[in-house]
Amino acid sequence: MTPKGEGNGTLDERIVGALVGAAVGDALGGPVEGYSPEQIAERHGGRVHGVVGPWNGDAWPTARPVAPYHKGDGHVTDDTLMTHALVRVYAEVRDHLDAYAVAEHLVPDLMTTPRWIPELECEALPLQRIFLAEKWLVARLHYGHVDPREAGTGNIVNCGAAMYMAPAGLVNAGNPAGAYAEALDIAGAHQSSYGREAAGVFAAAVAAACSPGADPGSVVAACLALAKDGTRAAVEAVCEVASRYTDFESALVPLRRAVAPFDTVGPDYRSPSLGARRPSRLHSIEELPVALGMLLVSGGDFRHAVLGSVNYGRDCDSIATMAGALAGALGSEVPHDWAKTVAESSRLDLDAPARTLAEVTREIFDRDVHRRRAHEAAYAALTGTPCSG
Repeated sequence: MTPKGEGNGTLDERIVGALVGAAVGDALGGPVEGYSPEQIAERHGGRVHGVVGPWNGDAWPTARPVAPYHKGDGHVTDDTLMTHALVRVYAEVRDHLDAYAVAEHLVPDLMTTPRWIPELECEALPLQRIFLAEKWLVARLHYGHVDPREAGTGNIVNCGAAMYMAPAGLVNAGNPAGAYAEALDIAGAHQSSYGREAAGVFAAAVAAACSPGADPGSVVAACLALAKDGTRAAVEAVCEVASRYTDFESALVPLRRAVAPFDTVGPDYRSPSLGARRPSRLHSIEELPVALGMLLVSGGDFRHAVLGSVNYGRDCDSIATMAGALAGALGSEVPHDWAKTVAESSRLDLDAPARTLAEVTREIFDRDVHRRRAHEAAYAALTGTPCSG
């Protein structure tokens, strides 16, 4: 890890590191998503060490008709598209968000404004790229008029909400409990059960990573202090195993073994078990615990954490998105060549959303201070005690 000074970086540096890091992790993991470490090594003649091309080469448009996307060559996936969309909502609302903000701002953003979609290689509505679990937002909120706080009920339980929740952690930088509560509210429009819980815990992890002097251990501790049910148990089990390793190669199998009892998908990622992705208090998504595990294994080093996540396989674009966001928020440098390639290949300014969110975060903090002081004044008047400070 390469921290920038004792505090690991300023607020702006943390936000840039987290959002650029998430996009780079996403792009590196996309082309090998859904495969095992063994299949990845066979396909690429060893471990993946950077940007690679599509799994099926030039046949990518027809190889998987259900998902005819150009994954690879530095293209970001829906993880990044949704993250940037959430940043745009923060930029519009300029305050903390809730489930109603998803209905009133995020869904219209997905439905009405064409944007460059790297994997489609054209301008299109983001709705045309997001996958079925995310299209649920539009079906339930725009067409079904469901109460936004309850709209996530019935959706498959996966990492769909967690994968784009880094902005909720960043606007609550240094306040994991606040990030957890805000992300749970936002995610209620999208997910239920342990999918929603993972969104809250991931946001808390990002907020904790922004704390001055934070390290992987303190991030995990913040998660364990807040996580509930199977999510907490999975994070604890995976991170206990991860603490024994310092290189991702030797950790790949042990981390999968540690998370397997909590993962409902089963051993074959592309052929989920009958009980896959159903609500449960006993289970957890796989992606968040493994991302935290890779953060520990790497000691917070961005390159190591992301490459470990990518070569883990399975839903590795989302695992690498989360690990990249966390390592970046801790202050570990995102390799310039990776970021440059991803930005150019995806035709995205990866820094612009971070600059926007940093500005909005300051505004939100000022609003929070004003609200807190108003509360203190009211309490002082009620109790006859002086205000603090």
